[in-house]
Amino acid sequence: MSDGDDKYWYNTKTREVEHGMLSPAPERVGPFDTAEEAERAPEIIQERARAWAEEERREDSWGADDALDGFEG
Repeated sequence: MSDGDDKYWYNTKTREVEHGMLSPAPERVGPFDTAEEAERAPEIIQERARAWAEEERREDSWGADDALDGFEG
């Protein structure tokens, strides 16, 4: 049994938790160590997406204030 077969996955199509890699990869989110974690997959995905968006926003604005220091326009 591969590592993924021992884990839990969230099926985005059926919205059900699966034990092992039962569904096609595009329909699966995971792996998770517990069924409870897999049940929270949609919430976890949202949390991570918000964190990534915030990180990108900070990176995109990095140095923007510094670029204007000493410049009078």
